[in-house]
Amino acid sequence: MSYAALLYDLADNIATITLNRPERMNALDFTLLAELAQAIEQAQADGARALVLTGAGSAFCSGADLIGDGNGMPDDLGDYLEQNYFPFVHALANSNIPVISAINGPAVGAGLSVALAGDITVMARSSYLLLAFANIGLVPDAGATWLVAKSAGRAKALEMALLGEKVSAEQALDLGLVTRVVDDEAVMAEAMKIASKLANGPSVALGMIRKQVAGALNSTLAETIEIEKNFQRAAGHTADFREAVAAFAEKRKPVFKGE
Repeated sequence: MSYAALLYDLADNIATITLNRPERMNALDFTLLAELAQAIEQAQADGARALVLTGAGSAFCSGADLIGDGNGMPDDLGDYLEQNYFPFVHALANSNIPVISAINGPAVGAGLSVALAGDITVMARSSYLLLAFANIGLVPDAGATWLVAKSAGRAKALEMALLGEKVSAEQALDLGLVTRVVDDEAVMAEAMKIASKLANGPSVALGMIRKQVAGALNSTLAETIEIEKNFQRAAGHTADFREAVAAFAEKRKPVFKGE
């Protein structure tokens, strides 16, 4: 499948999706949003065992394209979100593939949502996060409210959303918004190193882990241990678990096939 607004690559069981509108700082228009959802589904169909999200040029993503084709934004932004943003958000949330965000530059507005949706987030030292919505009279969307509040807590989420100020990479790390900060030139190498480890891991279990953690964030302890029980039952029937047991007995490193 060919794409107009992103680059898709598959190598060594790793799918890399690059937002590719560098002249607009990878701003999200309806084409890019639709293609993001399609590319995530293609990665799963292609058998990818890890997924890397990044941006072309100097930015990760500047958020919604407010200019677009010159006709401006639609009157009903709620409907626009439902039609254009929801498919991507749901595709990423429902994916069975671990996602690594390589935040190579500023992640602003809905671009912050895309960046923080990764399971593991590697951020360039010179980049920043910005919940810019209040600066243009809007509210956070594309999951930004949940992502920031769940990671940084109520107080910081409100500060970021109400004041619309930049959060540096080091601040983002301290707040638990991202998992790693590296020098700018090392972002992709670090992300691919992580992706390679995941792509060679027990893929079925890894896919369940990302959904298990998401479920735990909105569940009681009693509900969570039920989720764990059901996922553990499924994991216990995988070929990768049997391989791990055999490798332990034979004192060797397991070779996982993602089955």
